[in-house]
Amino acid sequence: MAKSINERQDELIEEFQMFDDWLERYSLLCDYGKQLRKKPMPEADKTDTNLIDGCQSKVWFTCRMEDGKLYFQGDSDALLVQGIVALFLFVFSGATPQEIVKADPYFIDRIGLREHLSPTRTNGLAAMLKQMKLYALAYQAK
Repeated sequence: MAKSINERQDELIEEFQMFDDWLERYSLLCDYGKQLRKKPMPEADKTDTNLIDGCQSKVWFTCRMEDGKLYFQGDSDALLVQGIVALFLFVFSGATPQEIVKADPYFIDRIGLREHLSPTRTNGLAAMLKQMKLYALAYQAK
């Protein structure tokens, strides 16, 4: 059975809590970004339509529905942000629109992400989350 959003969040929290030092967590986040590079988003999808407003770096998201579940693809032009994108994809891809709309992304605070990002990166984080929830609302309405 597929893991729930909360189970995936708990898995991330557990992984990040293995490191006490924020620099080690930062390195883990960059590793997630490097993993994302191994499954690159098609250049054809890196359009203004898929660009997330409010991010300091360029961030793109696409979404498709398959068997009642949403699958996201994303990318960024900055490695740290690619790591953040990868975390969001891990937590939300494969969930139903309803699950995504209702989800509380508590992992963001629990792994220390919000407190260790600059205000502009924190705004970008909120913009990414908002876009994923907007996709979920749009598919939920169909």
